[in-house]
Amino acid sequence: MSLMGKVLTEEQHQELLSVLKKRFEENMHRHEGLQWTDVEAKLESNPDKLWSLHEMERTEGEPDVVGFEEGTGSYIFCDCSKESPKGRRSLCYDREALESRKKHPPKNSVMDVANEMGIELLTEEQYRDLQKLEVFDQKTSTWVKTPDSIRELGGAIFCDYRYGQVFMYHNGADSYYASRGFRGLLRV
Repeated sequence: MSLMGKVLTEEQHQELLSVLKKRFEENMHRHEGLQWTDVEAKLESNPDKLWSLHEMERTEGEPDVVGFEEGTGSYIFCDCSKESPKGRRSLCYDREALESRKKHPPKNSVMDVANEMGIELLTEEQYRDLQKLEVFDQKTSTWVKTPDSIRELGGAIFCDYRYGQVFMYHNGADSYYASRGFRGLLRV
């Protein structure tokens, strides 16, 4: 997907970098051994990624670096808000689910919003890895990438953290709740 034309103003650019730097420095346990100057240089050379991070921040995801991929040289950003991002709740799973819902459809779908933002939906494995860094979603839940075999039967999966562990559940893909949103991942 191309995010051409989606550019931050200089003020938005500087404000976002400031917020990301502060969050990075206050949460070193999420990215031990990584340096902000390296992350910032990578961000400066990828303005389209800055726009996506701005969207993650605007929807209250509180993105932060959670890893580095040696093979690709990419920093991994993920939503690190304590609960599912407030600006991305009350969404069904995908466009098909949205169109099939005749009564009281939600305003949008998780997959459409993620695509518009230029981010990926977390897989169940990525969600479990995120929970190893610290505890998230003790009061909310998060849609995760659903295997085709489940989606073909009309379902979708979501995760949360209760009773000291991560749980994965299922729901109809057309369902939506005020306490369920989604977390995104962005490679920079």
